[in-house]
Amino acid sequence: MQQKGVPGRRAPRPAPTAAERGWDDSMYPDHDQSRGEARAARGNAGGSATGTAPPDTDDPYGVGHHDGTGEEPPKKKRRFLRWFVLVLAVLILGTAGAGYLYYQHLNGNLGKDSLNLGDNKLDRSNPNAAGQTPLNILLLGSDSRESDENVELGGSKGDRDRPPLADVQMLVHVSADRSNMSVVSIPRDTKATIPRCTDPKNDDVFQETTDKINTSLQHGGPGCTVATWEELTGVPIDHFMMIDFSGVVSMADAVGGVPVCVDNNVHDPQSKLRLSKGNSTIKGEQALSWLRTRHGFGDGTDIGRAKAQHMYMSAMVRQLKAGTKLTDPGKLRALAEAATEALTVDDGLGSVKKLYDLGNDLKRVPTKRITMATMPWKYGPNGYVLPKPGDADRVFSLVRNDVALDGKDKKDGKKKPAATASPDPTPSSSPKADIPVRVMNGTGTALQAPVTGRAGAIAGILTGKGYSQAVADRTPKSQADTTISYPTEDDKGNALGVAKSLGIPERLVKHSSAVQGIALVVGTDWREGNAYPEDTRPGDDKGGDDEKEQEAPDSADALRGDDEDQCMNVNPNYVTRAAG
Repeated sequence: MQQKGVPGRRAPRPAPTAAERGWDDSMYPDHDQSRGEARAARGNAGGSATGTAPPDTDDPYGVGHHDGTGEEPPKKKRRFLRWFVLVLAVLILGTAGAGYLYYQHLNGNLGKDSLNLGDNKLDRSNPNAAGQTPLNILLLGSDSRESDENVELGGSKGDRDRPPLADVQMLVHVSADRSNMSVVSIPRDTKATIPRCTDPKNDDVFQETTDKINTSLQHGGPGCTVATWEELTGVPIDHFMMIDFSGVVSMADAVGGVPVCVDNNVHDPQSKLRLSKGNSTIKGEQALSWLRTRHGFGDGTDIGRAKAQHMYMSAMVRQLKAGTKLTDPGKLRALAEAATEALTVDDGLGSVKKLYDLGNDLKRVPTKRITMATMPWKYGPNGYVLPKPGDADRVFSLVRNDVALDGKDKKDGKKKPAATASPDPTPSSSPKADIPVRVMNGTGTALQAPVTGRAGAIAGILTGKGYSQAVADRTPKSQADTTISYPTEDDKGNALGVAKSLGIPERLVKHSSAVQGIALVVGTDWREGNAYPEDTRPGDDKGGDDEKEQEAPDSADALRGDDEDQCMNVNPNYVTRAAG
């Protein structure tokens, strides 16, 4: 069955103009709190919320007022004062109620949907030694035309009833210590295994298939795109955020425009982008045209579009960090409306407060430590884009291991702390012959075929080392990193014993409530040999002397967040004499 629209979305309201929007530090709680404390102080000076006058003193106004005559004010004035305090209290309470109702209104603007619709969900990322965890957010751009505004902006009226595609897909990885951020795009035509997904709203089941990754949105919604990403990359996704055409226009206006650059005059009739050579500030529909342009940039494919999107995002981040001001409460309200109406998020981000807290977390990352890249790729048959063997998995391995794509973790002297021993003693392991071990072959991924018989080979090695209950499990499994999982703390010692017997590092021994007994998945990092290879993971101190192994390969076409000199290469077929 096909989905008729993007879940949780509704027809957007007319977007305010750029002149009505902007950004201001007054959005942050410390400002609101200081003003709230000032109001509370003034309210306490005037009396209680019940309208009762302050305790009787020789100052009947309760504010140190004297008329200079030494006489008390008339009772009429005292009655007026009490009335005034009562009205003031009602107004304060009424305003607070209105604020709460407006907050609820903004929450209601947000579209919400399930995070993951697949059957096999990855465990969340493990914390580092300091107890901090990485954060992975999937950003999606939908080509939905379910509203009149989206039809007008996107064209193709005949596609109005077509289920939307996720033509923009970017993974935002924020390091555990919040020192850096890596953004990885996957081209929309990437060939991917779209897993079996179930839409919880109507119990529609979409069977596993192989298709372009942008079609995953049609299999129940963004939660199936999340499941597809986890299947392809091995990276657990914590949240998603999705935006449509009208949302892009609204948000572009809200920040007051974004600076971009092209190396020649360009006119792409399909996206309606028209810019003159050099620097321009784009907003509204022009910003949407920039983000949608495919033919006008690079080789005229989706690859060039991803690069343009990275430039736009980097410039927008610089704009916001530069502190564009918004002092008009009406404009601030318009910005709040635009931001909440533009987004569909997972249920875990389904409130303004949660989004605000996330924003505060993200803004801790310095602009110079933000790196935007594209999954290394190659062209395949039938219009597919394929992950480039070696380079693509290297990028995803860096993300999985929380190593920055810019290669600066080590150079900055900010190497993440190594895992330390638990303060609690590790439980003693059982005799080897009493420990059941299930071994699975995870050496096959979207990037390469599995090594036949690998699970049986490793199970045989364990049997020879005394683990007589080690067996090979033929259940299909795809996992880039070898992992030993255990279900409870009582099983941890057994898991560590298995790891020691095979030379597997302790960092690859993980708790998982989804397993029964000890489960060993042999990943693509161990495709041959009887003992686990020397630990040369990206960014580790052992091995890996080549610093290039600690950063994104050249094929990822990485862009640094503080690079203001980047200019898009215009496709020669779309250069025009007069672009203005």
